[in-house]
Amino acid sequence: SGHTPIPKWRKCLNLFRYACIPNVYRLFYDATVELCMILDLSPRVDFSLPPDFQRLPQSSRVFQALNGDLYFSNVLKEDSRNDYICYARFPHTQTIQQKQPITLLVLNLDAVNETVAALFNETDFFNGSVEERKPTFLIPSGSSSSKMVLRGQVLELECITEGLPTPEVSWSKLSGEFPDKRTSIVTFQKILRIVNVSDADAGEYRCTAHNHLASIHHTIRVTVKAAPYWITTPRNLVLAPREKGQLICRASGTPKPTINWAMNGIPIENSPEDSNRKVEGDTIIFDEVQTGSSAVYQCNASNEYGYLLSNAFVNVLSETPRVLTPANQVYQVIRNNHALLDCSSFGSPIPKITWFKDSQSSTLEGDPYLLHENGTLEIYVAQALNSGKYICVARNTLGIAENHVYLEVKEPTRILKQPKYKVAQRNMNVVFECKVKHDPTLIPIMIWLKDNGELPDDERFLVDSDSLTITDVTENDAGTYTCIMNTTLDHDSASAELTVLNVLCSPEQPDPPTDLELTDMKPRSVQLTWIPGDEHKSPIHKFVIQYTDSLHDHGHWHNLTHVPGSKTTAHLELSPYVHYSFRVLALNAVGLSDPSNPSHMYKTNPAAPDENPSGVKGFGTEHNNLMILWKPLSGLQANGPGLQYKVMWRQKDVDKNWTSVTVANVSKFMVSGTPTFTPYEVKVQAINNNGIGPDPAVITGHSGENFPVQAPDSVRVLVLNSTLAEVHWEPVPPKTVRGHLKGYKVYYWRERSLHKHNPHRVEQQLLSFSGNKSHGMLPGLQPYSTYLFNVRVYNGKGDGPASSNLQFETPEGVPGPPSFLRITNSNLNNLTLEWGPPNDRNGHLTGYILKYQQVNNSNELGPIEELALPANKTSVTLPNLKYSTRYKFYFHAKTGQGAGPVITEEAVTIMDEGKCESTLLNCSNVLFLADIATQGWFIGLMCAIALLILVLLIICFIKRNKGGKYPVKEKEDAHTDPEFQPMKEDDCTFGEYSDTEDHKPLKGSRTPSNGTVHRDSSDESLVDYGGGDGQFNEDGSFIGQYSGKSSIRETAEAHSPVNTTIVNSFV
Repeated sequence: SGHTPIPKWRKCLNLFRYACIPNVYRLFYDATVELCMILDLSPRVDFSLPPDFQRLPQSSRVFQALNGDLYFSNVLKEDSRNDYICYARFPHTQTIQQKQPITLLVLNLDAVNETVAALFNETDFFNGSVEERKPTFLIPSGSSSSKMVLRGQVLELECITEGLPTPEVSWSKLSGEFPDKRTSIVTFQKILRIVNVSDADAGEYRCTAHNHLASIHHTIRVTVKAAPYWITTPRNLVLAPREKGQLICRASGTPKPTINWAMNGIPIENSPEDSNRKVEGDTIIFDEVQTGSSAVYQCNASNEYGYLLSNAFVNVLSETPRVLTPANQVYQVIRNNHALLDCSSFGSPIPKITWFKDSQSSTLEGDPYLLHENGTLEIYVAQALNSGKYICVARNTLGIAENHVYLEVKEPTRILKQPKYKVAQRNMNVVFECKVKHDPTLIPIMIWLKDNGELPDDERFLVDSDSLTITDVTENDAGTYTCIMNTTLDHDSASAELTVLNVLCSPEQPDPPTDLELTDMKPRSVQLTWIPGDEHKSPIHKFVIQYTDSLHDHGHWHNLTHVPGSKTTAHLELSPYVHYSFRVLALNAVGLSDPSNPSHMYKTNPAAPDENPSGVKGFGTEHNNLMILWKPLSGLQANGPGLQYKVMWRQKDVDKNWTSVTVANVSKFMVSGTPTFTPYEVKVQAINNNGIGPDPAVITGHSGENFPVQAPDSVRVLVLNSTLAEVHWEPVPPKTVRGHLKGYKVYYWRERSLHKHNPHRVEQQLLSFSGNKSHGMLPGLQPYSTYLFNVRVYNGKGDGPASSNLQFETPEGVPGPPSFLRITNSNLNNLTLEWGPPNDRNGHLTGYILKYQQVNNSNELGPIEELALPANKTSVTLPNLKYSTRYKFYFHAKTGQGAGPVITEEAVTIMDEGKCESTLLNCSNVLFLADIATQGWFIGLMCAIALLILVLLIICFIKRNKGGKYPVKEKEDAHTDPEFQPMKEDDCTFGEYSDTEDHKPLKGSRTPSNGTVHRDSSDESLVDYGGGDGQFNEDGSFIGQYSGKSSIRETAEAHSPVNTTIVNSFV
């Protein structure tokens, strides 16, 4: 209500011998009192004593009950006070309500005056002497009572007594033991508390109170009731049409809960009738559910102490499998750890999950794999060979889906060289080495700790990749140093201690112990004592006791035990038939001492063996024998001379008597003439001259295996898709296996392709399925092919007979990649592509798809053009392309099932040829790659050539200007100079004077772009230059160069000195 409740006090006072004045309680010395301020509310009640409300000290005599009452089992003189205050504290509102102070007077009968005596009658007075009393129960009263508690709550049983002397209280459970970790006895043994009560806590509990006068008991019968709690909550269901399922809603409680169902919030009895749904108490059974019957079902479990409510969605749908785990997920695990590969899926009906690895066709089942119900594949102990690609396949009646994940098994992180214990003097340098080996693909992080904390922030601590250096050490540097190598997957650590000594100390190894003495000599034990040597300023940590056996292993010392450095004796347990000699070494911070001198030899007497050989096995090497193998005893284990082995065997469940043989100096025995693969019980017992060993353990082995004699029956195949088939068979009877059933093998091979163009291939393949399987998957099949297969069972001996060969055909699939794609002709604006059909057609080709796009100088891709081509074509010419441009082509074939893998190619159209006179290169054979012009070396080369051409132009221009006019003879000579012969225009090279009589243009010559056809020159005629007139001007110059016939050519030459310069540059 928001305000502090006002407590209603009810005063309760029980006095056994009392005199009462309002709010004043007078007690005789031995009386019992209860000061009780009971509230109708439930605040926390406390008694206190001023000042400042100090809580009243409690004891086994004075204590507060669960309801807040304050009890005195008996009162003493010092209990007299006038300031007992009972207050109620409300924790939630942090308020306190208190009662008026209470006065308690404890009277001594000897000091009672007449005024006080008048308040008592004679009987009270004369019977009021202090006397001892037997215990009696105040709470609970009587000899028995009962209590009810709810499951999960706290049970508190209270037992309050009075008596003199103060009674002691103890608890017991008559019907069992107290529950561990949930039981406590508090308030001076007067309250038994059990938390989180369960049904097992019901029963009878006994409170016992006793002092030296008597002992009394009170029995409390505890009944545990329970509000409803879940046993099984209904789970959501996803069902396919016509599938079966059920919702289970199970709850428990005391009394047993009632289960009520509702559908979509309406009680199920009021919901529409559904013949496919049946309610049977706490279960709803669905039979052949129909589409559209999805609903939310509610389950209500209730009893008088509470209720529970849970919802479950029943979803009816048809869904092909979907793998929810992300594709290509990479899992990393350390070698020898377990790996979990997820394959979460969804579908209706619920998909069945199978796993494959890499290109292997066998399913991953059996050791070392474990397939969980949720599709997760667990590898118990991951090894390097388990790395690779894993394929999970989810399938139901509607389809199939697969997903690829990858497992990387990493090498563990290991500290190869651990830091060693160091002892250093002040101001010295110390180096702790910590060399680590880790997987090279993981990033390591090295951390150093001092005493499990961070290193001091001090520049004297230098951390390297594999060491810690401490310079100028001080006493504060002493402690334990730990190197930790962390990777993303694991870690390893090692520690070493640093001891810093004062400069004045120079510790050394201790001296060896002396005066070894053997006492208390018994057949199986002896007492060894010694005197320690000098410690050399470093305390001895421990003594190491070693022994040698001169009878079986003379000269070799072995560690027997060690004792703390504070002891100088050791009790040594010994073996029979050993000639012992002992020595002792001392260890301090510097190291081990030299060994002491050996003790006197102590010979133990022979005895019967204490143990039998270990590692007993029984197996067959042939089908008619049984090999019994064991690990022989050592000399110390023999316990005496004449060690032999009693080998015993019998056919299990057939023979009652054992067949035995005794052998010596061997560790195996062959039993011949046994039935094939028959179980035998085997045991091996040790024997020596002093007796036999204990009863040996019996192990079961089998005689040798033989080949199975029966082939699997009812072999059939289900083709799932173009590359996957499922083979089923009936397992053979166990008796026909004649050995340990290893599994079944499926031999299959491709007989031929269904396509006439594809060649026949006969490549037998093998798939093994471990265990007693009845089916297996054949992945990686070739589409559109005929296959043959058979099934065989195999054991440890080998394969059994094969079943009859069965044939199946795989449907059409997508084709393989085209066998080739090449560019056969490249022109200015078109390219011709040729290709070959796929080697693996996997069906009837329906055509090809060609996609192409431009690639610019910065390798950016342009828009994609697509072209569909018929199946019978093997080439295509692409017109209207850009010249001097690089193109990228994507090409693949297709069948009725879709397109196959893509192959790519790149090509460049040639650049514009231009005029042949402007270059000396063969224009018809030059292709310029689009990206070569961006190369640095090419740009530098072009700049150098341009600079050279410029220099040559300047030189030629100067020479021409200096020449002026020249005689006709010189001009003729110059004209007949080969340097000035016209170029052959068909290939852009310089021609020579023709030896032929006719002066027709050369065969194959081209017409220049200006439309003028040039004729070849002659050594003897200059008519061609002058139009046939052969005229010269007055100064002897050749007039023909100004004639009209050659005007076009000569004009070009006059205005283009570049041509002349280029010619000279190539002379």
